[in-house]
Amino acid sequence: MTLSLPELLVDSHVYLGEGPFWDAVEQKVYWVDIFDCALHHFAIKTKQDELVQLGSWIGCAGPTKTGDIILGMKSGINIYQRSNGALKVISEPEKDLPGNRFNDGKCSPNGQFVGGTMDNDEVQKTGSLYSLDKTGKSKKLLGDLGISNGLTWSPDHQVFYFIDTPSRCVTAFDYDLPSGDIANPRVVINIPPGLGWPDGMTSDSKGNLWIALWGGAAVSVWNPNSGDMIEKISLPAKNVTSCCFGGLDLNDLYITTACKGLDDKDLKNYPNSGGLFRMKTNVTGSPTYLFG
Repeated sequence: MTLSLPELLVDSHVYLGEGPFWDAVEQKVYWVDIFDCALHHFAIKTKQDELVQLGSWIGCAGPTKTGDIILGMKSGINIYQRSNGALKVISEPEKDLPGNRFNDGKCSPNGQFVGGTMDNDEVQKTGSLYSLDKTGKSKKLLGDLGISNGLTWSPDHQVFYFIDTPSRCVTAFDYDLPSGDIANPRVVINIPPGLGWPDGMTSDSKGNLWIALWGGAAVSVWNPNSGDMIEKISLPAKNVTSCCFGGLDLNDLYITTACKGLDDKDLKNYPNSGGLFRMKTNVTGSPTYLFG
């Protein structure tokens, strides 16, 4: 596998960067700073990073067919209307769980939004995974989750992959494209403790999984058929949170990181923690799907 060295695009030192997605029309990568309530967008052409403050925690984001942004937030699933800056709540599946928040999520191949929640204190297994269709109807796919995290699909859309971080594993499910239902769970990858904690995830056109490693200062590449690690790419950031493919040929990997939980020694050893990175690859990545 041919890879470039990771390039620091934004030396932002954010507390908890997460949830990147690629906008092919604007040629921008969108990403969030969860606890700063900020939706960032980095323009490839101008190399400028701008942000919008939305007043509530943002766990994940995705594009919609209307040109707006769908967000998994503290309050539920919202639409950010770019024309006027308004936020519209479209689903609140956990109004009865004030200690929870949305964490990772993205748009699916069938136009739904799939997002997971977690206990913000990371103590209780009160997290769940939901799908939301274009009518605003939500469906609970999984429950009893610790930290609902990385999710992606196989190139043929027949398999859905999911990470509940404390389990240290990737679980595969049969995926029904018309309905978005999942079935037949099986563990396909186990992450050894020495590598860090599995966080955000994406996939490439060969079916390999690219997994960010919290505490592991790296992105790892895995074959879900064999369970073997193919590659480990080190970064000058200890807590690597997520990644997505983008660029003109979908062969650039954009990587988010965090400063959360780091002491002075960690920050000295990993000075670019909390930054946004890019790495050139020789593989084509999974596209960013649209909601709606």
